[in-house]
Amino acid sequence: MPANPTRPRVSVVIPTYNRAELLRETLQQLTRQSLGPDEFEVIVADDGSRDGTRAVVDSFSDRLRTGYHFQEDLGFRAGAARNGGARLASAPILCFIDTGVLPGPDFLRSHLAQHADGVPAAVSGYAYGYNPDGYPLKEAGDLVGRLRPEEILARFGDSPDFRDVRHEHFAQCGFDLDSRAIPWNMFFTINCSMPTDEFWAVGGFDESFVGWGAEDVELGFRLHRRGLTFRVTRPGWVIEWPHQRPDIAVLLEQLKTNFERYVRRSPEPVMELGWALTGMDRPMFDWNDEYHKLNVWRCAARDLSVAGEIEDALRHAPPGGRVAVVGCGGTLPRSPHDFIAMDFDRDLLAGALGDGRHPGYNSIGLRTPLPDRYADTVVFTSRMSGLWDRWGDDLLAEAARIGTVVVRGQPAVADSQRAR
Repeated sequence: MPANPTRPRVSVVIPTYNRAELLRETLQQLTRQSLGPDEFEVIVADDGSRDGTRAVVDSFSDRLRTGYHFQEDLGFRAGAARNGGARLASAPILCFIDTGVLPGPDFLRSHLAQHADGVPAAVSGYAYGYNPDGYPLKEAGDLVGRLRPEEILARFGDSPDFRDVRHEHFAQCGFDLDSRAIPWNMFFTINCSMPTDEFWAVGGFDESFVGWGAEDVELGFRLHRRGLTFRVTRPGWVIEWPHQRPDIAVLLEQLKTNFERYVRRSPEPVMELGWALTGMDRPMFDWNDEYHKLNVWRCAARDLSVAGEIEDALRHAPPGGRVAVVGCGGTLPRSPHDFIAMDFDRDLLAGALGDGRHPGYNSIGLRTPLPDRYADTVVFTSRMSGLWDRWGDDLLAEAARIGTVVVRGQPAVADSQRAR
């Protein structure tokens, strides 16, 4: 394509690894965009391919504004590859898609429409046929590559088996992600966009994430913390080309490893819940409901003072021993013990730690940043009672990791038990 000095409106970044023919199909559909070819650029971010990927990219240079980033094959490093591609981007909007997706003709125009009001937004695009457990509708899969994406959509778009795996959760919130307790856990890089300067303001993808999964949702978490609104575009859809994936059990193990990175880097209740659910092989989709329940209990327990209860519980701790208090509330008692305080209410915790006498963490106690056998005694106050039916076993397991004796505080009495 002849050089064009006009700055593109959107940069499309596509990570890839040894999928040259699938990449060809994706690039072919990008030549069919209703947005003019001088209004966007396509950057392929190659994670070390050895199959002629570069030649495929070069073959489209007369029809697309293309860029190419290559990094050495050091394992699955999709986040690093996307960052490398994004560094070559020159447009104010970044759009990420996966190799093998087939964008509809209005894909890019629809993403740009979501950013037209100037409100910084993280946009999740709909992905028909997307389901990591396998391609859900064989009839549609048989026609991929034979019919245009819009023709496939016209035939199968109303079929429940052809929907995006996230559809039920999109529908539950009326496709208004900002009404969810966790809007960012639907933010998948199979199809998404955001302002380029906002992407770099949060540091892009965390390149320490390797293997499959979680680096996109973690980026969404940081974009949300920065204040971006979260949106869904159905008109900005893609269709996922049916292709063989690694065994789902292998993918889930990689996902669990990445969630461990989550919680170690951001030790706070929302990340602990995500980590715990992933360990139960229930990633992503129950996360929002569990965090909502925690928020409901946080409000209900806001006025529950447990300072006296902690004093009672500390009688079971050895003199001079180190104590971890989970559910400390807003006031800590005077005590000769060396203790660390944790609570799921960030504001109350700040008040409890305000005098600087003790360190602490905003934590639910499911996965703390404390090392093994850190404490002689772990105290759970009655502020944890509204969470105990759901998470009691998990809380005790973490307590057994970080401490020796567990004390469950009660408003009037403290019940001591040996950690299991």
